Amino acid sequence: MFIPNTPLDQKEMLAKIGVSSVKELLAQIPQELLYPVLNLPKALTEQELTAHIHALAAKNKPLKNFIGAGMYEHFIPAAVPALSSRGEFLTAYTPYQAEASQGTLQTIYEFQSCICALMDMDVATASHYDGATAAAEAVLACLRITGRTEIVISSALHPHYKQVLTTYVCHLPGVKVSEAPLAADGTLDLDALKAKLSDKTSVFLLPTPNFFGCLERANEISALVHNVGALLVALVNPISLGVVQTPGSYNADFAVAEGQPLGNAVNFGGPGLGIMTAKKMYMRQLPGRIVGIAKDKDGKRSFVLTLQAREQHIRREKASSNICSNEALCALNAVIYLTLLGPKGLKEVAELNLERAHELAALIGEVPGFKLKYSAPFFNEFVVECPVPAKSVIKKLERKGLGAGYALTEIKGMKNCLLVCATETKTEDDLKAYQTALKGI
Repeated sequence: MFIPNTPLDQKEMLAKIGVSSVKELLAQIPQELLYPVLNLPKALTEQELTAHIHALAAKNKPLKNFIGAGMYEHFIPAAVPALSSRGEFLTAYTPYQAEASQGTLQTIYEFQSCICALMDMDVATASHYDGATAAAEAVLACLRITGRTEIVISSALHPHYKQVLTTYVCHLPGVKVSEAPLAADGTLDLDALKAKLSDKTSVFLLPTPNFFGCLERANEISALVHNVGALLVALVNPISLGVVQTPGSYNADFAVAEGQPLGNAVNFGGPGLGIMTAKKMYMRQLPGRIVGIAKDKDGKRSFVLTLQAREQHIRREKASSNICSNEALCALNAVIYLTLLGPKGLKEVAELNLERAHELAALIGEVPGFKLKYSAPFFNEFVVECPVPAKSVIKKLERKGLGAGYALTEIKGMKNCLLVCATETKTEDDLKAYQTALKGI
């Protein structure tokens, strides 16, 4: 909300903080940045602007997308955007006046119910900013619960998730983050992990499938973590749960995910949908909000904000988080998507992802000079070792209308490695076209 201030208001506020003018208040900002020369072109009419935007859009070159790395292209049934774009959903956003937002609260409650069933966990929050912040928030909860200060993560955690986690904990006194290395097959080296864990370890953050698409031995890892009294945070691909074991089945204390694959388009990388679940005993350590069911004065069912552990609702120093974002519209897409598919449909989608990725991996393996880097079971993406730098492969396949994958150049020793993804949106012809394009390099 913008509240204009009169000159007198401004004068009183400046006097209160001890400066004589707004210019003095902003003195630390370089002059060329403070008042830049914008040099804007001549204004356009609405009709001219529309034509200009269409001309710009026409320059976009469509690519058949084989890029994953945290955001995934899936088929979205037409009913998902048709329902979520209805005015009563699209404009409601988030229930600040909970008692007047029964429809929005009900959809959030249904989202929580679907997510608990999907993850096999006791409680779910009303969604978070994205998968990376949900993972970091879960780690912070573990630090509060255990009182310990050591965090262990997998070296196959998404690099961007590592950056977010580091940002979250860098200011916390005594907190240290260390990485457990991988074995040659692309999964965690369990002996090395065991050596990393101790009675000082608060939490282990386990991505499965990991950043390279490999599925971890979750039961064994869970046992190692809990044997030292630490907590386990599982980071999963929600689509994969149609075919692989759930976090609840291997006793995860918290389970988080990026919910974008559930009925939300890639949209150039956002917005995301942070999913967070936990065991019931840790419910009061969850950040954000939880919607529950109650009865009104007439005994009728009503939906309420049961828990609200964020800084907008309680004193900042007692809040479990100061994240305000609730991705209600993305969560609505997710619950509509999950409801349309049901358990059987989700399993079919997951199986198609599994099949397409393995079919493509086999085709790539037939091309001289290209091979899979890891041998562990994988879900819908995998690492390919190329005979040339991965970025050059990407550029050459772009000319053939293919988004080849994600270059792993930011990871030491993986300059020639390409992370390739194939979901249910790819046909057999698409997979063969990829193989043919590689043969031409």
